[in-house]
Amino acid sequence: MTLAVSGLHAMRAGRTILHPTALEIAPRARIGLVGASGSGKSTLGHALIDALRGQGVRVAHVPQSPDEALDPLRSMGFHWREAERALGLAPGTADRAALFEALNIGSGDLRKRPWGWSRGMQQRFVIAMALIGEPDLIVLDEPTSALDPVVAAASMDLLDRSLDGRQTAMMLITHDLGLAARRVAELMVMQDGRIVERAPTSRILEQPQTAAARALAIHRNWMALPC
Repeated sequence: MTLAVSGLHAMRAGRTILHPTALEIAPRARIGLVGASGSGKSTLGHALIDALRGQGVRVAHVPQSPDEALDPLRSMGFHWREAERALGLAPGTADRAALFEALNIGSGDLRKRPWGWSRGMQQRFVIAMALIGEPDLIVLDEPTSALDPVVAAASMDLLDRSLDGRQTAMMLITHDLGLAARRVAELMVMQDGRIVERAPTSRILEQPQTAAARALAIHRNWMALPC
């Protein structure tokens, strides 16, 4: 089922920070939302999540840092049970073993609190929670910015494999063009609260049509990064 929304917008302190926007996202789509800091990427992501959830669509969100998703005073097992409960699942019914194996966190002790796990394992745990309910869309907002490049690349590789065979679409919100170039088939470029260009990744990288896209693509040092 293609996901469709229209009229997404946002204002802050009387100023428009997201102009009216319509989007369509096909099943299994891999889309990157890129742009300079302050261009409105995260605002659009949150507006999209709210609108789709209002339609009854299953949308999962992976924030920039696991600190935003995990309570340092609660065990990892507690977080997992709460995620199941939030999705209306009986405790223990989600296929935790398969998700943990796919994301290489099977060795993690669920009795520990988040600080007892490495940062990379924490973020992959958050991704596993996001995938519990077979979402129609997973939105990742700068999901590797708190990780070193090697751990970030490994985490994204594991996420790619976890999504294989699913109908879940993915939107990757990032200012890291190198990350997006290696992970998505299509890019949307934002500037001043608007999507100014949307095209296949290769076309935007090689033949950007707008000033915002050219400013992102002109710096070729991103090609050497591992993630």
